[in-house]
Amino acid sequence: MTMKITRRSAVSAAALGAIAMPAIARAKTVQWRMVTSWPKRLPGPGMSAERVANRIRKLSDGAIDITVYAAGEIVPAFEVLGAVGGGVAELGHTAAFYWQGKMPAAAFYTTVPFGLTPGEHVSWVDAGGGQALWDQLYAPFGVKPFMAGNTGVCMGGWFRHEIGSLGELRGLKLRSLGLGGEIYRRLGATPQTTAPGEILSSLQSGVLDAAEFVGPGTDIALGLYRVAPFYYYPGFNKPNGTGECIVSLKLWQTLDATRKAIVTHACAAEANYALAEMERLNAEALGVLTTQHGVKLRAFPDDLISAAKSQSVDVLGELATHDDVSRKIHASYLAFRDRTAKWSAISIEAVLGARA
Repeated sequence: MTMKITRRSAVSAAALGAIAMPAIARAKTVQWRMVTSWPKRLPGPGMSAERVANRIRKLSDGAIDITVYAAGEIVPAFEVLGAVGGGVAELGHTAAFYWQGKMPAAAFYTTVPFGLTPGEHVSWVDAGGGQALWDQLYAPFGVKPFMAGNTGVCMGGWFRHEIGSLGELRGLKLRSLGLGGEIYRRLGATPQTTAPGEILSSLQSGVLDAAEFVGPGTDIALGLYRVAPFYYYPGFNKPNGTGECIVSLKLWQTLDATRKAIVTHACAAEANYALAEMERLNAEALGVLTTQHGVKLRAFPDDLISAAKSQSVDVLGELATHDDVSRKIHASYLAFRDRTAKWSAISIEAVLGARA
C-alpha cells in the first residue's frame, strides 16, 4: 500500500517532530559570561573554568555558549562574587575562601587548616550535608555554588629564605588567604591577599617575602621558584583545594530542569576530573622543579606545625560565633571530620605508611 503524502500531512509530521524534539535543541543559543579569579588558562583552576564552560556548551548541544574571562578582563580576581550576584556575569569560577571577609564560613568550602582532605571534603559536601548549608550561606549574595575543580592537597608555600624555627616567621610578608592566612598572622607573619597573577611580581619587588598558592602543578606556571627557591610542606594551611563555580541565583531560578542538570553535571564532572589531573600534574611538576630548577624541598619545623595546630582550634572556634549559618557549617564540618578521622587513619594513612 502506497501512502500519499500531502502538504497537510507533511506539515503535521513536522509539527509532531518539533513537539517531540527536546526543548533545549530548539532553543535559540544564549550567551553567558564566566568571570574568573585566574590568569588565562592557568594550569589547574584556570583550565577548570575553561572545561566547565566547554562541557556546558557540549551538553546543551551549543544552546548555551559561554565566554570565559580571566581575572581583570571584566572584573578583578576578588570581585567575582559581586559580579555574578550583581548580574555583571552569569557565572564565575573562583575559590570560596576569597569571600571570607563577607561571610567567614565561606572558607570551609575551599579548605580548612588541619581539615578535610580532598576525598573527605567531597564526601562532606556531596553526601554529608555540606551542599545544603553552602546554598544557604550564598543565597543572600545572589549566587548558587557548586564544586567545580580541585587542586588537591596544597603545599605550605614558597619562601625566599630558609625557615629554621617558628620565630623566623615573625615579620615575614606572606601571601596567604583564608583561615591559613589568619593562622600565619597569629604566628607572627603579615599575611597579604595578593591576586594570583600578581604573586611573582610582588616577590620580585620585595612586597612579599613568601607566598602560598596551591601545589606544584599550578605553582610552576606562575614561576615562583625563580625568586623563592625554598618550597615548604606539609600544607597544613590548605589540605584541600576546591574550586567553585557560582551561578547567578536569578538565572538559576529561571532555568528548566534540563539546563539545571547540564550545569550541575558539568561542575561535578570537573570536580572529579580536575582532582585526577592535578595528582598527575603535581607529581610531574615536583620532579621538574627539584631536578631542573634547583628548588629546595623543606619540611616546616616541628615547633611551627605544633603552634599552627594549636592556633587553628581557636580560629575555627571563633567562626562559629559570627551568625547562625556559620555555627551550623562549623558544627557540620567538624563533626564530619571527627567521624572520618579514624577511618582515614586506618585506610589512606595506614596504606601510605605501609607503601613507604
